[in-house]
Amino acid sequence: MSAVHHRLSRPVYESLPWAYMGAGGLGLLTSYLETEASPALSLGLGLPGLCGVLAGGVILLRRRSYRRLRAQYGSPDGLDEAIGPSDARSSPPGSPR
Repeated sequence: MSAVHHRLSRPVYESLPWAYMGAGGLGLLTSYLETEASPALSLGLGLPGLCGVLAGGVILLRRRSYRRLRAQYGSPDGLDEAIGPSDARSSPPGSPR
């Protein structure tokens, strides 16, 4: 049996965090507007909305961090910038540099 790998196209993949944040923001807005009508409905829309906004933001930040790190490792001088000066490894912990 061969494994089937499903992949998303790049535009869809890149737009997912924005979709999460948009849907979460819509949930939060609806939750705010429905507060007087039904507190349970407001909570039921607000919590997933908050989770959507947070998840989208975390995914965006993680992607940015991963891409910066990957770019540093792509260049030979990038490793020195990520680690710091070469004498940083030889100094004992807690000593001033």
